[in-house]
Amino acid sequence: MTAASDDDSWLEDWLSPPRFAVYVNAADGDRGRARQLYEWNAAVSAAFHHDLGHLEVGLRNAYDRALSQGDPPDRHWVFEPARHFPPQMKKAANRNRHDSNAKTRSIIERAVDEASKGSAGVQPSPGKVIAELNFGFWRFLSVRRLHESLWVPRLHTAFRPGTSRPQVDRPVERLHALRNRVAHHEPLFALDLAARCADVLTVASLLSEPLYAFIEEHSSCRKLLAERP
Repeated sequence: MTAASDDDSWLEDWLSPPRFAVYVNAADGDRGRARQLYEWNAAVSAAFHHDLGHLEVGLRNAYDRALSQGDPPDRHWVFEPARHFPPQMKKAANRNRHDSNAKTRSIIERAVDEASKGSAGVQPSPGKVIAELNFGFWRFLSVRRLHESLWVPRLHTAFRPGTSRPQVDRPVERLHALRNRVAHHEPLFALDLAARCADVLTVASLLSEPLYAFIEEHSSCRKLLAERP
């Protein structure tokens, strides 16, 4: 270990000059404050990761219940992805026709494959497959394209009665973008983070009032936002 010194050039070695420059610029050239801002950004990212994790688990389980309702327990939809995502031919901008549900089916099939690893040919549990489907998969289930085929007959039942699809899709879209930034350790300070805190709680309240109360009680996001350097 080298002795401590006033030389902070190691910061560029650690973060890279372009990455640290983002924080130096945000701190008006104050390198000490830039370092504090980076640490604050990491703490805020961890806080959002915590809250988004709780929300994602709640969302995916609510969607799974909605997609499974009325189906035989031995015929879970993840093993029959065409049930809810059948071939749907659309014309693209280049006038070529394509199956708009093909990618979704492929994602589900890959999740089954991942959940099956090490299972010696035994079919994995639906829950194990569900856990392999990332937030991006669930986020795109509320898009406009799936309104008639998925939202109207199934997915609306995952939320408080009277909830419209845009009420879910808009905040979930923003939270998906936030989650991607958190996952890649990107700066968050230029975002309206108070609004993203509100988005988390909005979606949680549409799913379940107890879930809303639990996330609100255990979240440190708002406290950290007030402590920004």
